[in-house]
Amino acid sequence: MYNIEIINCLSDNYSYICFNDNEAFVVDPSEYTPIKNFLLEKKLDLKFILNTHHHHDHIGGNRELKKDYDCKIIAPKKDEKNIPDVDIFVEQDNILNILDTSCQVFEVPGHTLGHIAFYFEALDAAFTGDTLFSLGCGRLFEGTPEMMWNSLLKIRSLPENTKIYCGHEYTLSNARFIASVVNNDSIEEKIKILERLRNSNGRSIPTLLSDEMDLNLFLKADNNEVARALGMEHANALDVFTRLRSLKDNF
Repeated sequence: MYNIEIINCLSDNYSYICFNDNEAFVVDPSEYTPIKNFLLEKKLDLKFILNTHHHHDHIGGNRELKKDYDCKIIAPKKDEKNIPDVDIFVEQDNILNILDTSCQVFEVPGHTLGHIAFYFEALDAAFTGDTLFSLGCGRLFEGTPEMMWNSLLKIRSLPENTKIYCGHEYTLSNARFIASVVNNDSIEEKIKILERLRNSNGRSIPTLLSDEMDLNLFLKADNNEVARALGMEHANALDVFTRLRSLKDNF
């Protein structure tokens, strides 16, 4: 079984180092130094880099880490022209063997066209990059609302006990947005918890998929309560999601 270490990078990015006694893989190494420092501290040999998408704040440490460890970079096939030095390109439903642990690939476009997520059933863990955040979802820089909604449905279909490891610490802002749309005791209590975490420099990640399904409006665009809160009682889920994303973009 692997340990999962959360590594703070840049201003609000998270990278993840998964390791056993002496081998490791890293998901979305935003920058080189904090990743390298942890590997040295734990005396770990880095075998793989897993990239969810091509944005620099998710691949910034790739080249130097690969130079140091001769590790293999795994990245989306649809980002073939956007991520250099990749050894293994993957796409929907590919099954990988990462340090003797099975990993399923999901294509989850929206934030970018090539975005993927990595699901490790044995770890009860999904690395969702900038597709699903705790209490939010990624901006649509390249894809369409329909792409993102369908991507979120893929993630929502995972077991409810799945731990979500996302790319950024945006949770408090996301919670405040939810409260502006659907204000109830649950989200108010969540905001208080998140404010205490922020004041103590704590992390809100990982989050459980079951908790996201309860509170994250972007996963609930097909919920009548959310549609009513937006005055869209007769709208379909895609239209509700599109409205939510537009409101969040301007929040």
